Amino acid sequence: MTLRFRTKVFLASLGVAATALALATLNIASTLRSEERAVIERRLADQARLIAELLASNPALAEAAEIDEEADRLAQFVEGRVTLIARDGRVLGDSTLDGGALAALDNHLQRPEVQLARDRGVGVVERYSTTVRSDLLYAAVPASHPEIAYVRVALPLTAVTQQVRRVASDALLAFAFAAPVAVLLAWWSSALLSRRVQAIAAAARRYGEGDLTRPARDEGGDELGAVARVLDASVQELGRRLEQLSRDRAHMEAILSGMVEGVLVLDRQGRLQLVNQAAQAMLHVDAAAIGRRYLEVIRHPDISAQLTAALRGEQVEPHELALGRDGSRLFVARAAPVAAGSGGGAVLVLHDITDLRRADQIRRDFVANVSHELRTPLTAIRGYVEALIDEPPDAEQTRRFLDIVARHSARMERLVTDLLRLARLDARQEVLETTACEITPIFNAVVADLAPAIEAKRQRVTIDVAPDACALQADAAKVHDVVRNLVENAVNYSSEETEIRLEASRRDGSFVITVGDSGPGIPQADLARAFERFYRVDKARSRPGGTGLGLAIVKHLVELHGGRATADNRPEGGARFTVTLPC
Repeated sequence: MTLRFRTKVFLASLGVAATALALATLNIASTLRSEERAVIERRLADQARLIAELLASNPALAEAAEIDEEADRLAQFVEGRVTLIARDGRVLGDSTLDGGALAALDNHLQRPEVQLARDRGVGVVERYSTTVRSDLLYAAVPASHPEIAYVRVALPLTAVTQQVRRVASDALLAFAFAAPVAVLLAWWSSALLSRRVQAIAAAARRYGEGDLTRPARDEGGDELGAVARVLDASVQELGRRLEQLSRDRAHMEAILSGMVEGVLVLDRQGRLQLVNQAAQAMLHVDAAAIGRRYLEVIRHPDISAQLTAALRGEQVEPHELALGRDGSRLFVARAAPVAAGSGGGAVLVLHDITDLRRADQIRRDFVANVSHELRTPLTAIRGYVEALIDEPPDAEQTRRFLDIVARHSARMERLVTDLLRLARLDARQEVLETTACEITPIFNAVVADLAPAIEAKRQRVTIDVAPDACALQADAAKVHDVVRNLVENAVNYSSEETEIRLEASRRDGSFVITVGDSGPGIPQADLARAFERFYRVDKARSRPGGTGLGLAIVKHLVELHGGRATADNRPEGGARFTVTLPC
């Protein structure tokens, strides 16, 4: 059978009240018993001290018979047995024994209560007495008397138990009177709650299901109705704020996840509250670091110092630092304190400036190299022109000077032409005219164009085209320029009577062109910069000719096709340039 809600509330209230009352009664009874026992122990100890004080005021008491009579007399004024003990442990007087029985008592110096009285000033012990053959509660204290060293008062445990039992009886009687009151209170509280709790529970279930519409009925004008209305208003406001918070959090997470800057947020205790994906990659931390102190997670001393200063509320200047295992990435770290009114803490922003620094360095190198490349031919031209003006030479010398001027002018023209083409490629102004073209005629045309330079160094050119790589879809003129620049580079850097290999193949769905030479190769550290403008490697591969822009043009033309150009060294010696174009 299903119990009514009111009955359940009543039984629950009654059970809680009865349990609380029973526990309170037990606790009070236990406390009172403990306190009653402590009171008895203190009373015995006080009685022993009082007897010791009385004996101290009567130093003339010296005879054994007188001391025993004094013990009997003092026992009339206390509840228990009085024992007077000498310094050597002999019992000089006892209120329960006389004559020969008193003399036959054992030495009491080693009794536990006497030992405690000697060491601590008072000794209270519960034990069995072999003298009176019953359990006693002993209290012993030292005495300032010429003959008597210790005074002991003992009370039978039966008397102690009777006094404690009276306390328990009183507690049970109080419980018996309080139980009916608890029943009435439980019934009354259940009657008050039963009419409204179900309505409030139904509204709470509806809120839990996500329906935050207000209830149609009024919950009354008393305190319970006020609580229901306040609860409803709180839920409505909470729902509105949660919705707004969810939108704001979604926006913030989208913004932070899309930022290339690393963002790290600390609370006022220095614990990580937020680390976006960029900061996780920069600082090599993961989401598990949330909630930990920043000193446990961030190992970079400069960043830790900035965060420490920001947590103290100081304004921190931006600092440039290197991160990464090899220190190749440069960042600007900016830490700022969060106002105490907003919760306190600190915010760190990491901005990656590696590409900016590299671009700035490339720009500086480019300006310096262009200046150098233009100054050299201009100086030569100016020198020979001044020589022709100052002293008109003979016809043969004039012809030789003019040939030199023409050669340097042509070099400047090639440099300017290559610079203009690089500018067009950077501006995406060159358009691809993709057609089906064969690679073998392109190889042959390039070799024919460079035949004078190849024959002058008595070099051999080997062409190897795979059967499935005879044709490709690309801009034939631009592919010709790519191959020509790579072959010209190989001819310039290879020694005399060496071999240059041109290869074409299909690999992993791509068209691959390879140009290998027999020169000194490229140092491993310089391979990544081989396609930069005017970039020079060591003296063994310093540029013997050309404008220094050929490989940069190759890279741009290949990327215009959606491909990739790479450089490495051949196992047998020399450099190898690989162009990978999409099929």
